[in-house]
Amino acid sequence: MTQSAHIYIGFDSKEVVAYHVLCQSILEKSSIPVSFTPISLNNVERIFTRERNPLQSTEFSFSRFLVPYLSSYDGWSLFVDCDMLMRTDIAQLWELRDDRYAAMCVKHNYVPKVETKFLGQVQTKYEKKNWSSVILFNNAKCRKLDLDYVNTATGLELHQFKWLDSDDLIGELPASWNWLVNEYEYSPDAKLVHFTDGGPYFDEYKNDDYAEEWFAARDRVLHVTQRSA
Repeated sequence: MTQSAHIYIGFDSKEVVAYHVLCQSILEKSSIPVSFTPISLNNVERIFTRERNPLQSTEFSFSRFLVPYLSSYDGWSLFVDCDMLMRTDIAQLWELRDDRYAAMCVKHNYVPKVETKFLGQVQTKYEKKNWSSVILFNNAKCRKLDLDYVNTATGLELHQFKWLDSDDLIGELPASWNWLVNEYEYSPDAKLVHFTDGGPYFDEYKNDDYAEEWFAARDRVLHVTQRSA
């Protein structure tokens, strides 16, 4: 049976184009069926009731942890931030699912180089920074992420995976699956690049690594074939 990758993407009204370009970059390279679910605040307002934290830089900072609930705690789901670009077949990532783990991510170990990021947002620094920007959820093993917990837990409890009994339940993905632009040097082998400081659609980041690839993908989003004369 053909496997279908269920992908949840953080949606932010301040950077709408990012969502659509990321979807395009996944679609055009995928060798397996994919489904996309945007985590948009207006779509989850009946179940996501926590107040906005002044430190959160995106609208989906905490709503991302609804993914296991939205997946009915069944199968596997992938969450990714919207400010990313897929550079290879997502089937390669989907094949890395390992039932020994409750969640899988790139285990970054770095201190951000900048104090502020896009739109002047504070670049918060904490242990396990950016681990939660790409998560493969083994949904049945993430039942602690119910509506009550997601709405009331602290930000660090959520982003530092305190909802798991042990860090041993966190599987490690290769760094190429969440390659942090500007934090890491350019790599031609990066599979999923993350414009963590700000996407190329913001003027101050339009010349960053991989920006030309992002703009090319945006052009393909806008492409239509016109009737020839």
